[in-house]
This record gives sequence, structure tokens and C-alpha cells, in this order.
Amino acid sequence: MGEHELFLEGLTREQALKLAEAARHGAAAVAPPQGGRSPVESATGGGSVVARATAAPATASPLPVLPASYDELRAAALTCTRCRLSETRTQVVFSDGVIDARLVVVGEAPGANEDETGLPFVGAAGKYLDLLLSSVGLSREDSVYICNVLKCRPPGNRNPMEDEIEACSPFLKKQLELIRPQALLAVGSFASQLLTGSGKVALGKLRGEVHSYEGVPLVCTYHPAALLRNPKWTRSFWDDLQLLRNLLDSA
Repeated sequence: MGEHELFLEGLTREQALKLAEAARHGAAAVAPPQGGRSPVESATGGGSVVARATAAPATASPLPVLPASYDELRAAALTCTRCRLSETRTQVVFSDGVIDARLVVVGEAPGANEDETGLPFVGAAGKYLDLLLSSVGLSREDSVYICNVLKCRPPGNRNPMEDEIEACSPFLKKQLELIRPQALLAVGSFASQLLTGSGKVALGKLRGEVHSYEGVPLVCTYHPAALLRNPKWTRSFWDDLQLLRNLLDSA
């Protein structure tokens, strides 16, 4: 997390302006100097305000018109430098599976194994996903296309930041436009919230029903990595998978 961006609740307009002025003049730390008060306390008159520091956003460069062909889109993504993740990645992780897929699975972001291999869902969670999909007759070898909201690994597998999602999601949206699957499966909160346009709605409230993304049926469920940590959620994932299978059978 960086120093200068703060998320604050309970500030008046005057207090917020004072805090912004302090930040512009180089107030570099939230913690007060010994015997003094922090910029937040100065702006609020010493009141109690909860502040959380986060990384300063890396402003994404304007997105050019994305290529109309799949191969050109992939080539553009492989050389992308639109956000800070391009500085720390090993490889861009664009996709795996077949481009004439019936189902597209959308995850969150690459992990260490994916960053090393350039393929999504190749670690333990990926193997578990393959097993679960095969139980309903689906496979990345013949019917599934797999990708992520982010194409580059966040350092330390931290959560994606909003500006990173904003910079990278146009590639995902173009992928979905070109693949034109019969159904979508969003695994995890970030993919589910992005594709449903639901903001910060909890995943538990999104799963268990059919949504729509650009006219394509969408099912939201838990990320397979979460299932490995919380096996009790596997039954819910299985129920969502049956819902998905019924959609594909009726397509």
C-alpha cells in the first residue's frame, strides 16, 4: 500500500479540503510525528476518523481500439504496459482452452504457477477446477475457454486493485465478444462482481442464480482455491455447476 491515497468516512467538505491541501504540500505519513498530530487529525479537528492507506493508482494510458481478430488481441495483451503489473510480471497469462468453447470460465488473476507458465489455472486450484468440470462433461481440451480478469499476477497474490481492473478488463470483454460462448462461469468475487456489474455485493448473494452478461447466461460461484481452503463450500459449487450444466443442455 502507498502513502497518499486515503479512504475516509465521516468527513465534512471543509475537512476533506483541508486534508487534500495537506497532501498536496507533501504530508507523507498518516502517523503523527512524536508529540504532534497527523494531517488527518489536523483536517478533522482531532476527531476520530478511520483511515486506510492504499497504493497510489497508476493511471492507465488511454486504451487504443482493440484488434478485431483473436490473434491480434492476444498479441496486444502480451505486450501490454497499461498498469503497474507489467513491471513485475514474468509472463502475461492470456488464456487456455479452445476458442470455439461452449463455456468460458473467468477467474480473478494469475498466481505464481500461472505467472511462470503463462497459462491460467495450472496449480492445485486449476487441477481441482478441471476435475469438477469433467464431472459434468466439460474440459478445456474440447469445450471450455479459461481466462482471468487480470492478465498479470499481482505481487504476492494480493487482491486486484480497481485501477488494474479498469486497465485490463477491456481485454477480457473483447475476449468474450470474440469467443461468444453459450454460457459463462465466474469464479470468485472479483470476476463475479465485474461481470454482473454488482459493485461490492458479496459473492454469497450472487451465486445460486442465473445472471446475464451481454445476453449470455452467467453463473457465479466460489473460486476453486477457496474450495481447497473451505471444503464445506464444495456442495454449493456443485449446485452451481448443475445449474450451469442445465443451461448448456438447454442452449
